[in-house]
Amino acid sequence: MRKQTNLDPDLERIAKIVVDCIFAVHSETGPGLLESIYGKCLAWEINSRGLKVQRQVVLPIHYRGQRIDDGLRIDLLVEDQIIIEVKAVHEMSPIFKTQIITYLKLSRLRLGFLVNFNQALIRDGIERIVL
Repeated sequence: MRKQTNLDPDLERIAKIVVDCIFAVHSETGPGLLESIYGKCLAWEINSRGLKVQRQVVLPIHYRGQRIDDGLRIDLLVEDQIIIEVKAVHEMSPIFKTQIITYLKLSRLRLGFLVNFNQALIRDGIERIVL
């Protein structure tokens, strides 16, 4: 059973489309490709479903009212509301979850997906993160 998150119904609708797109890309490509390929394919798939998607979005760091760095990049930003971090690794590191939580906090967004396409079954590679 899914934990209650109090997310907007429209955001949940978009999230469902995103997950469907993740499954579609993995079904078509399987595991074993580079992250950049999965990112491009996923962006194409999301866009083909009528959603706005941006790749490699700069996420500035603001501290005490000052912009201090532009070094962070979000893999995919869907409808300016959902962050997707794409991985293609043998084993997930805890730093990957920290990375997407950081992106969510700095962007003040609530929903993200950490996706490892290097899985035989993609359902084992999707982590939904809600703040």
